[in-house]
Amino acid sequence: MEQRAAFLSASYGTPGERFRLAPERAGPGPAALLWAAGTWTIVTAWNPDGQQQPKADNLRAERELLALIASRPHFPGVNGEGEWAEPSVILPGLSLRQAAELGRHFAQAAVIYGAGQRVALVWLESDRMRVERFWAQLLEV
Repeated sequence: MEQRAAFLSASYGTPGERFRLAPERAGPGPAALLWAAGTWTIVTAWNPDGQQQPKADNLRAERELLALIASRPHFPGVNGEGEWAEPSVILPGLSLRQAAELGRHFAQAAVIYGAGQRVALVWLESDRMRVERFWAQLLEV
């Protein structure tokens, strides 16, 4: 449950446009943001399985992620804050299955998957996905 609490308390998005996961729709959401049109995914390659890794390992994994998605449109993102701030990418147009495959490739516990303001925290369990549904709540940056 500690990992779930970390995901729920983190902010996501680009450095200038951040949101949190909210149980109810509250005010404007990221539907107005360019990267939140249609479906979108946020994934990182840092800290597999929620375990902090040496910076060199994280940077190597990040380079691999960027090389893997180089031909796709994407935006730079940031997950979390402070010591848990992790570079991420925001990828428009992926299917839920593609998002999960990408997260699993980098041994992530979960990915964020959205459609407009609706957001799912997609847990990547060994043999299945478990989806928790939320709303994106914009934060003032």
